[in-house]
Amino acid sequence: MDNNKGIPLIGEKFPEMEVKTTMGKLKLPKHFSGKWFVLFSHPADFTPVCTTEFVAFAKRHEEFRKLNCELIGLSLDQVFSHIKWVEWIKNTLDVEITFPIIADHGTVATKLGMIHPQKGTNTVRAVFVVDSDGVIRIILYYPQELGRNMDEILRIVKGMQIADKNKVAMPANWPNNELIGDKVILPPAGDLKTAKERTNMENCYDWWFCYKELE
Repeated sequence: MDNNKGIPLIGEKFPEMEVKTTMGKLKLPKHFSGKWFVLFSHPADFTPVCTTEFVAFAKRHEEFRKLNCELIGLSLDQVFSHIKWVEWIKNTLDVEITFPIIADHGTVATKLGMIHPQKGTNTVRAVFVVDSDGVIRIILYYPQELGRNMDEILRIVKGMQIADKNKVAMPANWPNNELIGDKVILPPAGDLKTAKERTNMENCYDWWFCYKELE
């Protein structure tokens, strides 16, 4: 990745990098070739909010895997700290962390825009959702004070996969939207003929707002 380039954006390829993790050295995004993955940063090991997040991710790891999606964490702690923290979580909370954690010295976090000067020298709670082609699809940033909602991260992975497969869009709060429930939104009409046909169609509020059952 060009060092003069800004942080990667949605729709761009995830930058190639080699990282040191609790499961050895990995090359990203190659290690997850053919799979989606969620890379998430946390401020520090042995901190309460981060511990609750890792437990929540671990308890949902199999649900992510059912979506052909893997998890990988990151912080600026050294690998031995990650290992001791993972051991503490297993011994104290009886939860096994089954995904790798990157031990970063700042290179990866800087490339991905995970260090915000106003929040100190630790990483903020960033989330990068990367698809099976190595393309960044979603980027989320949370402050250190607020733990993430892992069910929402599961929802967005599932929603993006359905949107890709069916060439549709997902409404707010899908699958519990206040207007159309678990239905999905059709792409807007691309010509006058289609717009006119949709005007009186069932499942259309108007020609530009049509929806359907997910097949």
